[in-house]
Amino acid sequence: MIDNRTDTKCRIAVDAMGGDFAPKNELLGAVQAFNQNRDFELILVGDQQKIKSVAQSENIDISSFSIHHASQVIDMYDKPTDAIKTKQDSSLVVGAKLVREKKADAFVSAGNTGAMMAASTLIMGRIEGVSRPTIGASFPTEKNKFCIVFDAGASVDSKPQHLFEYSVLGTIFAKEIYNQPDPTVGILNVGEEESKGNELTFAAYKLLKESKLNFTGNVEGRDILKGKVDVVVCDGFVGNIILKFGESVLTFLRTRIRGYAEKGLINKIKALVVRSVLKASLSDMDYQTHGGVPLLGVNGISIIGHGSSTPLAIKNMILRAKEMYDKKLIHKFENALKDYAVKK
Repeated sequence: MIDNRTDTKCRIAVDAMGGDFAPKNELLGAVQAFNQNRDFELILVGDQQKIKSVAQSENIDISSFSIHHASQVIDMYDKPTDAIKTKQDSSLVVGAKLVREKKADAFVSAGNTGAMMAASTLIMGRIEGVSRPTIGASFPTEKNKFCIVFDAGASVDSKPQHLFEYSVLGTIFAKEIYNQPDPTVGILNVGEEESKGNELTFAAYKLLKESKLNFTGNVEGRDILKGKVDVVVCDGFVGNIILKFGESVLTFLRTRIRGYAEKGLINKIKALVVRSVLKASLSDMDYQTHGGVPLLGVNGISIIGHGSSTPLAIKNMILRAKEMYDKKLIHKFENALKDYAVKK
């Protein structure tokens, strides 16, 4: 993604109409991000009248942002590819076009996930060398570092070449965002032995073993939270199940603690202590901390958030986009796909 501008300040477009609580949460999150780091330009994409009306009624100062009007909205019930074709003036499509036309460097949306992935891929285009973009889910580990699982649901089926590409993109992301100097990569499998697995894992194993990646072999599901490797690759069907299961853990623990507390005063006191400890120790499992997931492999920065994203989550999505821009990740992805291909 070549940019010949002399002004290199990052320009981030935010889908102001995407999400269950739009545009209020998007506006609040944008303000929080800007208050924390003012070294970027922010573009609110959506219905100008509604954005201004909500900002006024909620007393949200958006005077530092520009608004790019879009008259339509792709909702959660729209079919992604159909909506992109029929709703050309939707905030989601318009935001992706701003990146393609180099009027923005990043696009952030908590709108329809499938439509966001489709718009980013079809409108922004793919990086040369990427046959299928991917999203990663970051999990905290026993080693106090993150393990990232690719693919976490950008597509349900994968080929060995796709797992290689996920490994390369994941390696650069782990190195640049999580400061892992030489990220280790493992293939998610039913056992650690090279002889275990199916046709996909057998072929992917050979491909990664012959590459210049720091490939350590197969890993099992339990190895993710142990932090055995920095990057785990699998097909999107399995990866999305892992992601959704991981997201349910905090809610499950809260429910169990609440149920325990309701059994008596002593239990309630114990639960209060445990709840505060859990909240502090497991804070990095809260999706709001990460904000959203980046779609890696597209020719621009694309951050996808939950439909129920809070202002905090929106803020962190914007700041993650800024970080990816500052670290020139798109350029590094392009180079890495060539550099890691085959051992010399």
